[in-house]
Amino acid sequence: MYEHRYEPLLSRPLFFRRVLNHAMLAFALILIALSIGVLGYHSLQGLSWIDSLLNASMILGGMGQIDPIYNVPAKIFASFYSLFSGIAFLGISSVAIAPVAHRFLHNLHLEDSKLHSGEK
Repeated sequence: MYEHRYEPLLSRPLFFRRVLNHAMLAFALILIALSIGVLGYHSLQGLSWIDSLLNASMILGGMGQIDPIYNVPAKIFASFYSLFSGIAFLGISSVAIAPVAHRFLHNLHLEDSKLHSGEK
């Protein structure tokens, strides 16, 4: 998917396309994770769609629960969704920053190989 460290840097238009593709993938993953939370809060807690969206968004964003939870199945769902959200946040962030981090490291490898080969 990415160029090897001995290959030249990707051109800017192709790099921006890669960044856009990763951003779209990250957005799709956010929508999937948010949908899981909305459906769970709506079906298990009986919240309205907008309140379910608010609670799922706050948990996924790391801010915490808004509405109190009264029944056991909803509490179990909320605890697992909170754990899932923490892991999902890390994974989605990684997907979003991967092309930029790769380009930075790839550029360092190219500069390092120029130093060892005696080029200026």
